[in-house]
Amino acid sequence: MKALEGIKIGFAVCGSFCTIAKVFEPIKRLMDDGAEVYPMMSVNAASIDTRFGKAEDFKKELETITGNPIQTKIEETEQIGPQKLYDILVVAPCTGNTMAKLANAITDTSVLMAMKATLRNAYPVVIAIATNDGLGLNLKNFGVLMNTEHVYFVPFGQDNYKKKKNSLVAKMDLIYDTILEALEGRQIQPVLVEYE
Repeated sequence: MKALEGIKIGFAVCGSFCTIAKVFEPIKRLMDDGAEVYPMMSVNAASIDTRFGKAEDFKKELETITGNPIQTKIEETEQIGPQKLYDILVVAPCTGNTMAKLANAITDTSVLMAMKATLRNAYPVVIAIATNDGLGLNLKNFGVLMNTEHVYFVPFGQDNYKKKKNSLVAKMDLIYDTILEALEGRQIQPVLVEYE
């Protein structure tokens, strides 16, 4: 039997546009191991075209990989709580903005509603951070969420400390391993990793 057979994973994508394409392979790996993956996107991720790609292309890719429609509305993700739709929620990439709002109990987007709804059920929320201010104003929010029950982080590090000294980005190839640990109630270690 595959390790994730029968596991339902909500997978939310936020607007760290340079990182979105890096989550496609991890999603495929989850599905190859038996998981059912249900995609969500923040309004920005689902609507803004950038030099890193077109929003419509990202949406099509996520729907093609998962075989499920993308949820982008608060009223869609609110159902996660009462209906207990998913066993675990992954937010990758998770922007500093989304992380800060979660740490301060703000629920004004579909992704934040998904996080709140998942935590309401005491189910794990896995965060794969991608932010330019992780070691700036957002550092305090890391502290809050690191000490929040049922919140787990994909290992992260300074991706470009010479040009962006406050930037922190998760190692997206560790999403799978982080999920396995989170489903057992454990934070994968080490949390802090080096970029080459």
